[in-house]
Amino acid sequence: MGPDPEDAKHGTHVSGIVAQVRNNNKGGDGVANNVKIMAVRAVPNGDEYDKDIALGIRYAVDNGAKVINGSFGKYYSPNKEWVQDALKYAAKKDVLVIFAAGNDSKDLDVENKYPSDSYDGSPEISNNVLIIGALAPSYGINEVAGFSNYGTKNVDIFAPGVQIYATTPNQTYEYLQGTSMASPNVAGVAALIRSYYPKLSASQVKQIIMESGTPLKNEVKVGEDQHKANFSTISKTGKIVNAYNALLMAEQMSK
Repeated sequence: MGPDPEDAKHGTHVSGIVAQVRNNNKGGDGVANNVKIMAVRAVPNGDEYDKDIALGIRYAVDNGAKVINGSFGKYYSPNKEWVQDALKYAAKKDVLVIFAAGNDSKDLDVENKYPSDSYDGSPEISNNVLIIGALAPSYGINEVAGFSNYGTKNVDIFAPGVQIYATTPNQTYEYLQGTSMASPNVAGVAALIRSYYPKLSASQVKQIIMESGTPLKNEVKVGEDQHKANFSTISKTGKIVNAYNALLMAEQMSK
């Protein structure tokens, strides 16, 4: 018996969100078209080891990745400095890293979620990391996925993360949900920008994604108690990712 392909469902779905072949009348359409996927298996069924994440990031950087998506996370990290060093290494080599905010309805300004570019309110260690919260497919009070973590300082921007249709093993497709699905939606936009505007740096692409998002000011429900908060206060930008606006801004910036 070989490995169960179901074990690969999460990663297959995440990479499909970025790179499913577009306009072929099968499954969904990936966010980006001119991309290659590098699969780096670093997370077991359970909490990942800091060493594996640090080495996985370095491996991807050393082998030509321009955008790294990390749809994983945990709340205890005995060797967080190994991962932080790897993120700084990625920054030095001009690689953008995008992480899911997590699915526990927590305020990340109050509780650390690993990995991240800032802990305990300290300044960000580098300018190449984005943390992504999840949107639900409805406007108004229920706009944010009930499970999504949030944070005025420690979540950067929100992207769709519920009822996301993408590839799963054995020639299948499924709707899945999670900040794991929101993160590659942003990684796909980052890949789109970097493929069309290769001269823009990782930090410029981060800036573009944050500044070009659509700002929202309506009340939404967040947290374990589903309390009401203004959307503008639950992330650093108060915005949702906008691929069209991002490409317009990239065009301006590249001039």
